Amino acid sequence: MDKKFKVGDQVKWNSEAGIVSGKIIKVHTKDFDYKGYTHHASADDPQYEIKSDKTDHIASHKGKALTKIS
Repeated sequence: MDKKFKVGDQVKWNSEAGIVSGKIIKVHTKDFDYKGYTHHASADDPQYEIKSDKTDHIASHKGKALTKIS
């Protein structure tokens, strides 16, 4: 089972630009369209929308790509 997070959690992930951190702003438990693509999500395997701390960019990732920051 992948890691579970909630809105407000501070997380980090690896991107093309290196390690990025941000705050989870939304949890998706059903398929959704984002940036022109359908992202697959379920209650057992949600996707998270995260707002970057540095750029305010919004990213979408599954829990396995994220690490919670204390």
